[in-house]
Amino acid sequence: MAVDDRQIVDMYWERDEDAIKETDLKYRKYLHTIAYNILASEEDSEESINETYLRTWNSIPANRPQFLGPYIGKIIRSLSIDVYRAQHRQKREASEYAVSLDELAECVSGGNTTESEVDVILLSESINSFLKSLSKAQRVVFVGRYFYMDSVQEIAGYTGLSEANVKTTLHRTRKSLKAYLEKEGYSL
Repeated sequence: MAVDDRQIVDMYWERDEDAIKETDLKYRKYLHTIAYNILASEEDSEESINETYLRTWNSIPANRPQFLGPYIGKIIRSLSIDVYRAQHRQKREASEYAVSLDELAECVSGGNTTESEVDVILLSESINSFLKSLSKAQRVVFVGRYFYMDSVQEIAGYTGLSEANVKTTLHRTRKSLKAYLEKEGYSL
């Protein structure tokens, strides 16, 4: 019998080590997909998965997520991006993470100034508002590409759209995002 998220979270809460086993059974493929799309390495993806289990184990007594999948998805995404950045400080290699960042560069410029770090929260809120204005189909394509780092081919597979349609949707959505952010006062 399959164990649901609530039961798994209760296991973490009670410090039952079977929680990790149940999380692995239910979410390994999901976690691997996120990590591999960012890191493009089986070994690094496995390390990120294991570190995700550790961070989940250490964080759940302080938190009690209602939905375990998105909770651990956010953990592995953050971990994998940190690993990617550490490994590729000098040179970027082809991965879905690098490609998707290049695509977004036309909408959001990077920077490491203190002011830009403070503005990250406001930018995040603006992007979330923009995403809420999109149709469900546009939002699925955009989030699939830029949060989960899915390839155009993968997005086409799970949305039923052609690859050309996915590319067009991404292009138009990025263009709309850029216009929206400029209207919100961000200089791009």
